[in-house]
Amino acid sequence: MLNALIEAAEQNEIWTLQAGIFPENIASVALHKACGLRAVGRRERLGKLHGQGRDVWMLERRSQVVGIF
Repeated sequence: MLNALIEAAEQNEIWTLQAGIFPENIASVALHKACGLRAVGRRERLGKLHGQGRDVWMLERRSQVVGIF
């Protein structure tokens, strides 16, 4: 499904896709990285899980097909 999203984004000239993922969600982080997203930062206590503030890793993918310049 993530690959379909990437393809649809490029067909619609969307240059950047972003995702926010809890760092302990190792499988999701690995899936996103395998689909070409890269870690670009961490937002401290942005999310909440089981009543606790959680850091969120920010990942992004910039298209090699679509450009803004």
